[in-house]
Amino acid sequence: MVKCTAHPHRRPNGIPPHPGPGHHGIFGTFTGHRSQSVRTTLRRVSDDRVPEQQPIPEAHPGERAARRPLSLDPLELGFTPRKPVPWLAPFLLISTGIRTLLAMLFGAYLDKRELQNAFGDGIFHQVGPDGGLWLDYVADLGDGFDATYSVAYLLAQAELEVAGHRLPRAQTLVMGGDQVYPSASYEAYEDRAKGPYQAALPASPPERPTLFAVPGNHDWYDGLTAFLRLFVRSRDRHFGGWGTGQSRSYFAVELPGGWWLLGLDDQSGSYLDDPQLTYFDEVARKLTPRCKVILAVPEPTWVKAVDHPTAYDSVDYFIRTIIAPTGAQVRLLLSGDLHHYARYTGPDRQLITCGGGGAYLYPTHKLPERIEVPPRDTPSRRASRTRPYDLVARFPDAARSRRYGWGIFARLPFRNPGFTTLLGTLHTLLMLAMAGVAAHRAGPTEQRLFSVPLVIMFVVTMLSAAFFAKPPSAGGKRHVRHWILGVGHGLAHVALAALGTWAWLSLPLYYWPWPLPAVAAVVVYGPVIGLVSSQLVALYLLVAGAFGVNVNELFAGQGIEDSKSFLRMRIDPDGTLTIYPIAVDKVSHAWQLNPDQSPTASWLTPQHPLTPHLAEPPITLT
Repeated sequence: MVKCTAHPHRRPNGIPPHPGPGHHGIFGTFTGHRSQSVRTTLRRVSDDRVPEQQPIPEAHPGERAARRPLSLDPLELGFTPRKPVPWLAPFLLISTGIRTLLAMLFGAYLDKRELQNAFGDGIFHQVGPDGGLWLDYVADLGDGFDATYSVAYLLAQAELEVAGHRLPRAQTLVMGGDQVYPSASYEAYEDRAKGPYQAALPASPPERPTLFAVPGNHDWYDGLTAFLRLFVRSRDRHFGGWGTGQSRSYFAVELPGGWWLLGLDDQSGSYLDDPQLTYFDEVARKLTPRCKVILAVPEPTWVKAVDHPTAYDSVDYFIRTIIAPTGAQVRLLLSGDLHHYARYTGPDRQLITCGGGGAYLYPTHKLPERIEVPPRDTPSRRASRTRPYDLVARFPDAARSRRYGWGIFARLPFRNPGFTTLLGTLHTLLMLAMAGVAAHRAGPTEQRLFSVPLVIMFVVTMLSAAFFAKPPSAGGKRHVRHWILGVGHGLAHVALAALGTWAWLSLPLYYWPWPLPAVAAVVVYGPVIGLVSSQLVALYLLVAGAFGVNVNELFAGQGIEDSKSFLRMRIDPDGTLTIYPIAVDKVSHAWQLNPDQSPTASWLTPQHPLTPHLAEPPITLT
């Protein structure tokens, strides 16, 4: 076994040489934390109160035992399985936009990272009984139940057989960001993240696997409050059958064979805070030129830097100022945020995006085939030397990703009924305004008050379409193609409204006594034009996506639950790292109670077995 620490006989800060009372095995050894045995039964995932008539079985120290459900009823499960987030729902768009704006404007004032200096500063150690370690990585979970639980179910199984490889359950699980959607809250974490993982692994197996988590932008929408209460706490340190190990929103873990795992919290691309840098300065004291580093970051900034050259600056600063002076090598960068699997390879480093933990699929066919990291045009004066990286693997493949795009016509109106209703409402108002002008009917006072002036509706339509054509990120720069596509989209809706007005005036409904025309417009015209206009939006998204505009909306509007992925990694005692990128083409949508009543058995099993496979052959790093 290769040792890379400067003090080979010294354990990490606060780690006892042997498990003490309250610690189970060597996988969940936590710095400065000693748990007392508790006797409770799970009702809600984080609710310690139980009915008096419920039996109270013995729990492992530091966790509560969970009574197995007798049905799929939420009261039995202890959480409510949620449907996928309808990302184009009007109120969700507004609330998400407001949260994003507030995060941009007041993120620095809500930044709790400075306060974490008062938390523990432990450096953790993870190793298996054979001197090696199995390590899982999953990101972007916590959306719809079916996709999230399908992945959680596979992670929780004692062993997976994939492409002839027998892969045992990992002893360490890393969550790479965005553990909940659409925004962080107690209910969202319970129903969309912790609940499904509790059902997948209800109790800790004897080896008690350990969980570490990196916060993503959705975890930051409440200023990191819910994330810290769930993953960083001094009691009840568990997430289903996984023990939570970290003492801050970032962490450092010493792994076998000279490997280290470092998880960063860059608060959506902001500066790394001073307490975090101080923490990693202490970690760097243990690194030597023989060490190899896995760096888990919230976003694949190496890809985003293609359009935004400053995106990679924080990661580059960290590598250049913290790790590089030690002589250690960053061999692997891991990230979620983009909901697919993609791997770029360079001279001495692998860049992997694996955000397939449950959120809607993000396309792969628009990924650049070659990138330069850091980008040559970054304004940073002290950036590292630019190196080329080539895209060598992706899941789903480019052809399937393009085919997914065509599904927008069928999925958009039915995945987002609120958005279709909004389109129908706007088009109905636009039609009534056009009809009033075209028919030259002043009408009674009530009708004049009900009608919206045509000029106002025209301006609203054009502005809405123009602002809808936006870059992939909130801070992205608009180019000419954005304005051309946006204006063209708006004019197409105006043309559709004119056609709808002509059709409406051809019917006798408009000439009925008031207010019957308005009622008929709401009951008859609104639903029809809403469906038709949704197809116009779908056509726009398909065309705009071909030009790199509204690519996210093209796929978010579909809410595709299939094509999920996660990583299972093996570190041998000699330092060989093997990465198995596991992919699932189809998630399960039908679940049944598991007849296996053992404590660690998943509560629910798929009615039709899941069939994981490798997204690409295993990757070996030495």
